[in-house]
Amino acid sequence: MMPVSLRCPRLSPPRLHTLHQLIRHMVLSCKMELSESVQRGLQSLANQSFFDQSSFQVLIDVSFRSVLSSHADPGVLDQPKLKPIDQILLKQSHYALTTFILEAVKHNADQSTISSCLEDLTFGPERIETFYSTYQKHNKELKHLLASIGKRPPQIHDVSWRLNHQLKNEQVDKVNEPFYLISLNTKNEGSSEDINFTCTVEQLQDLVGKLKDAAKIVEKASQM
Repeated sequence: MMPVSLRCPRLSPPRLHTLHQLIRHMVLSCKMELSESVQRGLQSLANQSFFDQSSFQVLIDVSFRSVLSSHADPGVLDQPKLKPIDQILLKQSHYALTTFILEAVKHNADQSTISSCLEDLTFGPERIETFYSTYQKHNKELKHLLASIGKRPPQIHDVSWRLNHQLKNEQVDKVNEPFYLISLNTKNEGSSEDINFTCTVEQLQDLVGKLKDAAKIVEKASQM
């Protein structure tokens, strides 16, 4: 998704007859950034000559399911009521709709904002109500999904290690093998956590070798 910008997206709204309507349109449109391809896909979806109310409802349901699914389903658009629709147009509208859903959740858009944006994209009242009722139905799930996607992995803040010796194994046989106890202190959003593990000399050498390889790749990438 495109980052939020202070520049209003270039929508294709119906003619605005009053200054009040113009200001309202500009303020609400600035809340969500929609590319021209997304706008075209949504305008096609609003067109009843492309999508009747039945196929419109199916695509709405399918698009929310796509966003909430943990894995991509290549057959998600393989629905009987979507068969008559041009497949390129269908895929464009599906992409546009899923993008709009995520943008709406990202900006915590309310009913007024969503309705205004869809009106500008030539959606009629019935289709706006159909979208918004489905959006409300899945709102909590969508916010939870977006929050999980936005989380950063913990970062290593410090490393400590200790060399120990294993004198016996579970069969009470003498072993007398050295092993390392490694502790990684990680931090994430102000919270701290220690990750502890043990490894043999060979395992530690393998780990260090892989970390050095990773460091070299990062260094080369930074010089490109």
